[in-house]
Amino acid sequence: MRRWLFAVVPLLYSSIALGQGGGGGVESLWQNNCAKCHGKSGQGGGAGTRTLLTDALRDQKFDRPFFDATKNGQPDQGMPAFGETLSDKQIWAMVVYIRELQQRAYRDGGGAPKSDGGVLSAKEHKYKIETVVKSGLDVPWAVDFLPDDSMLITERPGTLRIFADAKLSTPIKGTPTVRNRGQGGMMDVAVHPDYAKNGWVYLAFADPKERNGNDDALGMTKVIRGKIKDAKWTQQQTIFEADPKHYLPTDIHFGCKLVFSPPTPGPDGNRYLYFGIGERGREELAQDRTRPNGKIYRVWDDGKVPTDNPFVDEKDAYKAIWSFGHRNPQGLTLDLNGDLWDTEHGPRGGDEVNRIEKARNYGWPIVSFGINYSGAPYKLPWVQGTENIAMPAFRWLPSIGASGLDVARGPAFPKWKGDLLAGGLSGANVDRIRMKDGQLVEREELIYGMGRVRDVACGPDGTIYVVLNDPDKIIKLVPAD
Repeated sequence: MRRWLFAVVPLLYSSIALGQGGGGGVESLWQNNCAKCHGKSGQGGGAGTRTLLTDALRDQKFDRPFFDATKNGQPDQGMPAFGETLSDKQIWAMVVYIRELQQRAYRDGGGAPKSDGGVLSAKEHKYKIETVVKSGLDVPWAVDFLPDDSMLITERPGTLRIFADAKLSTPIKGTPTVRNRGQGGMMDVAVHPDYAKNGWVYLAFADPKERNGNDDALGMTKVIRGKIKDAKWTQQQTIFEADPKHYLPTDIHFGCKLVFSPPTPGPDGNRYLYFGIGERGREELAQDRTRPNGKIYRVWDDGKVPTDNPFVDEKDAYKAIWSFGHRNPQGLTLDLNGDLWDTEHGPRGGDEVNRIEKARNYGWPIVSFGINYSGAPYKLPWVQGTENIAMPAFRWLPSIGASGLDVARGPAFPKWKGDLLAGGLSGANVDRIRMKDGQLVEREELIYGMGRVRDVACGPDGTIYVVLNDPDKIIKLVPAD
């Protein structure tokens, strides 16, 4: 593979060799060092260079070969070791920028699922898109389903609604006040799998706290449960709440998705509840287990902490922590094998799909596949001495704004059974992702460009519900086979 790669990437080598190294953001690095041979957009041409914009070169398996070849050089191709003039972080930033150029060319060339008379064709199924809720929503965030197939919908400003018989209810009365600022507000809703017996509905939201007379100056993700009776929220109980001293004034990275395990063995049949909280814009706290930021949690469905959680005996740690080192996990699901998966935001580049395992460190902010939003180099995805950090099974470069996540099940799309369904906000996409033994084996985009995808949920019949922002509506994928 390296021989083939080096026959292609002199287009990268030769232009960098002509440059001066340079500084500033990644766009300046590209223009100062690469554009004269690769072209402004990576299309090639100068000095006989070939295009970087092929589908084959978009594969994530070339991340490390591109980096290594650029850093170490390839004398036979006239490329010096560019690690002598640029730092490792600058070299990785160039790889990220190449990925952005590749994605831009893919979209400009019409790369997206194609409709033929309203029918879209994937590798294993044909499907159509139907609108479920066309209007009346205000930044819908998440959906879940009651046993009668009616749908609960959260809206970021703080409301919970029911959609039944093609009608959208008025907001349920008595739900908690939320901190509707920035990225926070009312977030996930999850119906307990044993709802028919216990009636519990769970909510995750940005909880406000007062400071200096400002009622919502501070905030942190909170999880509660309650019951809906006569269109009212009742019997509320707290499942997780951070220490008030750990609430923050920042407006970003709240998480949060709620996932139940299958019933545990034993007479009680209790279930675990998993959920994630972002690092709230304080990246250094993702590695600090005495703070709630940047973690995935496991509790019993009544909020009690399992005694076999990994950090229950660690002094001052949050006992509910299951894993740490996360940036902003906004997708979370259990697959049909019982493995827990998340999707989470990187910075500019490097959104991740991770298999979540007990006590593991997922690396933020020690390692990252992304760069700063300004274009400045940030971190590296590979750092010596961090071999114990769990690496993603897949990374999106460029970022898609990873959001909702579910697993395909039910009769509607049987050939997709067990595949992950991942949404993207900035990417405006839903990807179907197939994993085997924790590794990516297939990825396919199912929708693109219909709006910012906030949530993805597999319905009771296996059809795939997608919550959109801008426009605010709910659609679903249905079989057309």
